[in-house]
Amino acid sequence: MEQIQTKRIVLGISGGIAAYKCAELTRLLVNQGIQIQVAMTEAATHFITPTTMQALSGKPVYSNQWGEHTADHMAHISLSRATDAIIIAPATADFIAKLAHGLADDLLSTLCLARNCPLLLAPAMNKQMWENPATQRNIQQLVADGVTILGPVSGTQACGEEGMGRMQEPVELARAVVAFFQPKLLSGVKVLLTAGPTYEAIDAVRGMTNRSSGKMGYAIAQAALELGAEVTLISGPTALSSPHGAVLMNVTSAAEMFDLVKNHVADVNIFISVAAVADYRVAQPNKQKMKKSASGLTLELLPNPDILGYVTGLPKPPFCVGFAAESHNLHEYAATKRKTKKVPLLAANLVQQAIGADDNELVLFDDAGEHVLPRADKLTLARALLQHVIKLYRQGN
Repeated sequence: MEQIQTKRIVLGISGGIAAYKCAELTRLLVNQGIQIQVAMTEAATHFITPTTMQALSGKPVYSNQWGEHTADHMAHISLSRATDAIIIAPATADFIAKLAHGLADDLLSTLCLARNCPLLLAPAMNKQMWENPATQRNIQQLVADGVTILGPVSGTQACGEEGMGRMQEPVELARAVVAFFQPKLLSGVKVLLTAGPTYEAIDAVRGMTNRSSGKMGYAIAQAALELGAEVTLISGPTALSSPHGAVLMNVTSAAEMFDLVKNHVADVNIFISVAAVADYRVAQPNKQKMKKSASGLTLELLPNPDILGYVTGLPKPPFCVGFAAESHNLHEYAATKRKTKKVPLLAANLVQQAIGADDNELVLFDDAGEHVLPRADKLTLARALLQHVIKLYRQGN
């Protein structure tokens, strides 16, 4: 993940089994250049040791409100004054109840009550505890008080039960922290994206598709959400999880993708066409499985609709961004495609370097020329791409 400008965070750990995930969360945040100061409840020390957290954060861990590590015995005041945010992970039902009612009977709860910075909570508890009306009332009160709630998610819990209440995974929480600090430059802006491959049926079991993983499109959706955009993601078949907060619409074929784009494009400000849409479809797909024979098989192929061309041809199109994946002659083909499609911005890459990979290099083509985004992970590239999109979008509005 991309490093952000140096931030200081207090990571508060309360007493739940999900405390073990805080070791990985700390490592991820530190790797992004974020300074982590850990504060723990006494109960949390039974699940993960202060020694572990000190080794990972590089700083002494606070767990005692009676003068630990400070000369003035006021860690509950000084810690929040020197931080950009406090994140509690895991936030147990008990700790959430304390915060909702202003109780302060240990260092961590007192620190939260005395803070002058944002507070983020990552709830973690048994599903019945999460669904209990008391917990839901407490969560609603905290949201009303301006606290940011991260999760929980549904899944297998330590007790063996299945349901809502599982703490988000460390990589998800790390991304949420980065997103929290991103300036909301796309607040109020509606973004429509297409991502992934399309699948064109040949018969009941066979079809034509391509090797697109959808990773770039999903990364752009995540980056747009971080910037405050309202994101609708129309996706072909992928194995990826939808970015939290995006409206996901799953499709299979190019025709299905085209129909959804037509139905939703009128209300959006920015359209980003990332999907690797099949250029052709079978004219007469067989409804049954075709049996193999010794003779050859001839398929009649028809061109699929030009989704990006349709959008740019609208009387009042949104700001459009196209993508080009080429195997050779990248600059020539991409520049030609941008002019043909009439898009203000086109992002291009070589397929042999990008498809299925977690990183990539992009070349952006606009009226001013070419702009290289150096090789990086796809979320980093997505953030850089959207900064360029924002600049051009604002120029036209």
